[in-house]
Amino acid sequence: MHIGVLGSGSWGMTLAIHLLKNGHDVEVWFYLEKDYEQALNERMLPDFLPGVTLPDGLKFTTDMHTCISGKELILIAIPSHTVGPTLTGIADKLPEGATIVNVAKGIENDTLRTMSQVIAHALPNHSTDRIATLYGPTHAEEVVQGYPSTIVAACPDLSTAERVQATFMSETLRVYTNTDILGVELGGSLKNVIAIAAGILAGMGYGDNTLAALLTRGLFEMTRLGVHLGAEEITFAGLSGMGDLIVTCLSTHSRNRHVGFELGKGRKLPEILDEMKMVAEGINTARSVHQLIQKTGVEMPISEQIFQILFEGKDTKQAVEELMGRAPVQERHSLE
Repeated sequence: MHIGVLGSGSWGMTLAIHLLKNGHDVEVWFYLEKDYEQALNERMLPDFLPGVTLPDGLKFTTDMHTCISGKELILIAIPSHTVGPTLTGIADKLPEGATIVNVAKGIENDTLRTMSQVIAHALPNHSTDRIATLYGPTHAEEVVQGYPSTIVAACPDLSTAERVQATFMSETLRVYTNTDILGVELGGSLKNVIAIAAGILAGMGYGDNTLAALLTRGLFEMTRLGVHLGAEEITFAGLSGMGDLIVTCLSTHSRNRHVGFELGKGRKLPEILDEMKMVAEGINTARSVHQLIQKTGVEMPISEQIFQILFEGKDTKQAVEELMGRAPVQERHSLE
């Protein structure tokens, strides 16, 4: 299969290498000329995949139209806030019938669209049955090393999900399918906000009891919002819900957890972001979740506290105290 990968960051490049090993013809688009030159001349990208040699069979380009031309599958691996504008700009050049596979995680600010909805809006002439999302507990740093990993291909059209499954499945990456794309995308996006909270708690010095409480109640918040928006409850017990939540909250590879950890130590957000070379998607998503809370009235106390810490300068200790001091309720209250 001829595949174009839009995005040369850690995850985009990892999946490009993976697809090449699966026997596909793969071309990767670079946004930055310096990264393109480094990949082309040195076959390495130390800022994104340190210690990894890029295979000779991978093709590189800085021309987006070249990257998508004649491709049967196009992988979207760019920051979530750039997906809409980027695809709008190439809508008239997109190969007819190509399968679009999104791996960007987030909820668009203001419009509150998930990534597949953003893509559908940017590509009004492209069938939604050919737009899929690939989410799950898969840090690039481990997938590129061939560690056994699992992921879920989601699309309302099962045959498209199965096509994506067959394209990405390998001895080291097991791919499942799900037709609840809304639930998969919400789970994979909302968990980034909870991961910031996990980092904050670690940075403050709290232990395993506190983390377990956060993961359990955080998952309930994610499920509550998802069910309210029309997703299936069971999806949040799967790979893009509970699975992705666990790995993002616990792993030192997690950029969102890193942001939270530094906040928990008392550092300021602008200072933290200035030192980072990659995007922590949970920051923008926290703003979207706040907007969803205001729009829907769904109760999400952890996510709301994270919004206030990130954007209103709230003290982390005060946030924890307010969460612990909330009125007593039943464990599974107000799911819908």
